Amino acid sequence: MDTKDQYNRVDNQQDLDQTLAVQGRVIALWYATWCPFCRKFLPIFEKHAEGEGRYFLFVRDDQESLGDKYSVEIFPTVLFFENGAVSKRLDGVPKVGLTEKQLVDFMASCP
Repeated sequence: MDTKDQYNRVDNQQDLDQTLAVQGRVIALWYATWCPFCRKFLPIFEKHAEGEGRYFLFVRDDQESLGDKYSVEIFPTVLFFENGAVSKRLDGVPKVGLTEKQLVDFMASCP
């Protein structure tokens, strides 16, 4: 199965707004295809998205514009939304990215 069909992915503001309006709680990964730290982190996020029972969203932001509304300044960044609003965030570390432990701890802190 192609992973593009397996996960919830958006790459434009309209789809992002629509998804956040429909889903109550969303764990969203902001990433860019050109970012080496994102390429390293994507398989980790995908692994945890499988069978988790939560709504995971992959937000491809190659133009660095979708994250402006949510103050995303570094890739990768993980945001937890409740009813369309950011309630928690896990910002990537400059020149390092994110680790699996950081993601697991973040997910554990989200209701």
